[in-house]
Amino acid sequence: PQPEASLAFFTGVVGLHESGRAGDSVYLRGWGDYEWHTLKLTAHSTSGIGHMGLRVRDQATLQRFIARLQAHGVEGQWVEDVAHGPAYRCRTPDGHAVELYWETRRFTATPEVATAFKNQPQRYVPRGIAPRRLDHLNILARDVSATRHFFHDLLGLRLTEQIIFDDGAEMGAWLSATNKSYDVAITRDRSGASGRLHHFTYMMDSREDVLRAADILRDADVPIETGPHKHSVGQTFFLYCYEPGGNRFEIGAGGYLI
Repeated sequence: PQPEASLAFFTGVVGLHESGRAGDSVYLRGWGDYEWHTLKLTAHSTSGIGHMGLRVRDQATLQRFIARLQAHGVEGQWVEDVAHGPAYRCRTPDGHAVELYWETRRFTATPEVATAFKNQPQRYVPRGIAPRRLDHLNILARDVSATRHFFHDLLGLRLTEQIIFDDGAEMGAWLSATNKSYDVAITRDRSGASGRLHHFTYMMDSREDVLRAADILRDADVPIETGPHKHSVGQTFFLYCYEPGGNRFEIGAGGYLI
């Protein structure tokens, strides 16, 4: 709802790099992200998540996922974007839009940010907090179990941690598509709403970087909601703040590997 203020926050304070623009959207990435973008910032009437994108292993895998989703009654549609190839958009049981895609647009460094290291997309440019990469996102759901089954059983993410109350109610689930402790988290939405975002996270190299991020946020008059301190789940060191558009944003570091 405040696109210019949010853009100024993510580029000036956080230090993400702008890759391009299309319509009312701006495409951003961390300095270590290999894709052309990892955050699509779009003007809208309210805060929240438009969709999450998951890149699959190859074209054949994309077709297998679509067949599996349709076999379980999950229908979708093909969408186009300047940042990647055709994507199959469907929805979780709670209404979150999920896009599956294979063909992607990789970042190509310009001379001013080119690096001598062949295994990095660009050189480290210390502007603002300067996170390395997108890490994970946490979505809210009325029914955690149903949403968890969608990612676990239909999309093949591995379940790494859960919160189960004594009465058997599932209040949280953390799932991984990689060797990280989690890539997608699902937590219970106490409001009874559906399709909401809790937060999304960009990753730093160390705890000291998170502490430095706290100083940068304080100097920019950005209120820190909680932290810096450590999550029990995933064992990540983190802090939460809010960007000007109202979305909760996390800076994190560490965590265990599987």
